Amino acid sequence: MLSTAEKLLIVDFILNNLVQPDLAIDKLWSIEAENRFSAYEKGQIKTVHLETVLHKHRK
Repeated sequence: MLSTAEKLLIVDFILNNLVQPDLAIDKLWSIEAENRFSAYEKGQIKTVHLETVLHKHRK
């Protein structure tokens, strides 16, 4: 039987090998984040409290 530490190492290995980064998608998300932050700084979008979002989606 494997120890907890050994099991965690196996899970970590599997996850790291299943999810390969996609640089094109990462770049698109980076641009999106920059655009959203810029819009926030310019007052073009408002923020929403985390609790409001969680409450909405827990229903």
